[in-house]
Amino acid sequence: MTIRHETLALLLFSAFVAVTLGITTWVSRRRHGSAEEFYAGGRLFSPIENGFAVAGDYMSAASFLGVTGLIALFGYDGLLYVVGFLVAWLVVLFLVAELVRNCGRFTLADVIAARMSERPVRIAVGASSVTVSVLYLVAQMVGAGSLVALLLGRTSGAAQAWTVIGVGALMVVYVSLGGMRATTWIQIVKAVLLLSGTVALTVLVLLRFHGDVDRLLLTAAGRSGHGRAFLVPGLRYGGSWSERLDFISLGLTLVLGTAGLPHILSRFYTVPTARAARRSVVWSIGLIGGFYLMAIVLGFGAAAVVGPDAVRASNESGNTAVPLLALDLGGGAGSTGGTVLFAVVAAVAFATILAVVAGITLASSASVAHDLYASLRRERARQRSEVGVARVAAVGIGVVAIALGLLARDMNVAFLVGLAFAVAASANLPVLLYSLFWRNFTTRGAVWAVYGGLVPALGLVVLSPVVSGSPGALFPGVDFQYFPLQNPGIVSIPLGFLAGWLGTVTSDELPDEGRHAETEVRSLTGAGAV
Repeated sequence: MTIRHETLALLLFSAFVAVTLGITTWVSRRRHGSAEEFYAGGRLFSPIENGFAVAGDYMSAASFLGVTGLIALFGYDGLLYVVGFLVAWLVVLFLVAELVRNCGRFTLADVIAARMSERPVRIAVGASSVTVSVLYLVAQMVGAGSLVALLLGRTSGAAQAWTVIGVGALMVVYVSLGGMRATTWIQIVKAVLLLSGTVALTVLVLLRFHGDVDRLLLTAAGRSGHGRAFLVPGLRYGGSWSERLDFISLGLTLVLGTAGLPHILSRFYTVPTARAARRSVVWSIGLIGGFYLMAIVLGFGAAAVVGPDAVRASNESGNTAVPLLALDLGGGAGSTGGTVLFAVVAAVAFATILAVVAGITLASSASVAHDLYASLRRERARQRSEVGVARVAAVGIGVVAIALGLLARDMNVAFLVGLAFAVAASANLPVLLYSLFWRNFTTRGAVWAVYGGLVPALGLVVLSPVVSGSPGALFPGVDFQYFPLQNPGIVSIPLGFLAGWLGTVTSDELPDEGRHAETEVRSLTGAGAV
C-alpha cells in the first residue's frame, strides 16, 4: 500500500476518534455519577435510537470483516454465519427482549437473582459474562490488527501491536468517562457510518456486474478455483464427519448465542419500558437484516473482483477482503478513487471496532462491579463505590483483551466471535431460560447451569484444533488436541441445560412460589419493573 492510503485512512479514522471523544467529554460533564446513569444511560433513549445502537453493537468487525472474508474464501459455507447471526434475533425478540427488560436492572445476573439466592448466582453469572465479553473483545482486537497489517503492508508487527494497544486504551477512555450514554451515541454514529459505507460498496459491486447477480456468482465461482463447488455446501464444512458436525455445532451456537450476550442484553435497559425494548429490537432486525444481505453481496463481490488468492495473500483468514474490494472498485492501487474508497472503508472498519469494544467493555465492567464486587462484599456496595470499581474493571478487562488479541491475531474474527457465542449459549442461555420459564428452578440449578456450560465450553476449546495440533492453531508447535470440533456448542449447550436440570432436581431447596409468581407477573406485564 502507498503512503496515500495509509495517510488518508488514518486521517479519517482520527476524525472519527475526535468526534467520539468529543461526545464522551460532553457526556462526562453532564453525568450524575449514579449507577443508572453509568450502566443504562438514565434509560432515556427512544426505541429508534436504541435500535440503531443495538445494530451498531451487533454489526461488529466479525460481521464487516470476518463474515465477508469467509464468504470470499469459502463461498456458500460462509453464508452460515449470515443466517445464524440474523435468525438469532428472532430468538431474542420472541423469548428474551421484553422479559429481560422487565425483570432486570443493569445486568443478566439481575434477572436470575430476582428469584434465587443472590450471592452465588451473581458470582457465577458475573464470571460467565466477563468470560464471554473478553472472548468477544479478542475478535475485535484481531480485526484491528488485520486492518493495520493491510494499511502498513505488513511491514511492522510492532505497529500492529501498538494499534491493538491504542484501540484498547481508547475503549477504556470511552467507558470510564462516558458510561452507557456516550457508548450508545458512539454506537449510533458508527451504525450510520457502517450502513452508509456498506450500501455504497454494494451498489458499486452490482454496477460492476450491471446488476446481474448470476454473473456475479458465476464469476466468483470461476475465480475461486473450486468451480460450482464454491456455490454449494461442503467447501469448508463437508470434507469429513467432524467438519459436518462442526457445521451443525456452529449453526446451533450462532442461533442461540445472541440471547446470552451480556452487551446485547444490557442494551434493553437503556429504554424506559419493555414495549420500547421490543420496538428497538424490531428496528435493529430491519437494520441488521439489510446489512447482512449486503454482506453477502460484498463477500461474493470480493471473490469475483479481488479473487480468493489475493484475499488470502493479504490475510490468511480473509479479514481484509472488504478493504481490498473497496480499493479495486475505486480504480485500483495508486488511483485517487481507490485511495479514497479504501481509506473510507478502513476508517469505517476502525470505527466499527472501536464502538463495539466500548459496548462490550461497558457490559463486562458492569458485571465485575454490579455482580462480582457487590456480591463478594458482605454489605451491599454503595452506588458511587460500585461505579468506581466498574471504571477500574474496564482497565483490567482492556489489558486482558489486548494480550489475548495479540496472541490470536492471525485467526478469522468471525470464527473467534463464534467461540464467544458458544460460551454465551452454553452458560448464559440455559440459566436465563430456566429462570424465566421453569417454576421449580432453584439456586443450585442456576449455579450448576452456568458452570455446567461454561467449564465444558472453555475446556473443549482448549482441547480443540483451535488451540493446538493444526497449522492455524494458537500454538501450532504443540499438540494436545483431543476434541475434534472447532466449535464446542453441540456438546456444551446440552451440558449447560442438563446441569441446570440436574442441579435443580437434586437440590434440597424448596422453590419460592411467591418469588416465582412475582417474577412471572413482572416479566409479562412490566408491573414493578425499574
